[in-house]
Amino acid sequence: MKRFLIITQNADNFSRLAEGLSDKNANEIIWADSVTAAQAAATGSIDLIIIDEKVEGQSCMDIAKDMIRVNAMANLVLVTGLAPEEFHEASEGLGIMAQLPLNPDEKNAELLLNTLTALL
Repeated sequence: MKRFLIITQNADNFSRLAEGLSDKNANEIIWADSVTAAQAAATGSIDLIIIDEKVEGQSCMDIAKDMIRVNAMANLVLVTGLAPEEFHEASEGLGIMAQLPLNPDEKNAELLLNTLTALL
């Protein structure tokens, strides 16, 4: 079983992704709607942290930097509308596993699970 932390204030936008991550594999999904809650949740054993484009006015890039300090072992995925080239430039050096579109779905979940399995 894997543990996923989803940081968002718009959980409805992530419902299809969460279903894909938990349904087939009985993985645990932990939701955080604030950076403070995310930091507390990330101190435990977390396999993947998924960060929405903006949470409490902070960008996903800034939150990712915080999460790296809290749990450097967790893989990070950012949800953003940036073009792939812009995303690569903005996230370079952060060790981000993947970029997801603004409304991730079951197909994105399958890609994340496959990528995570290959890494672990």
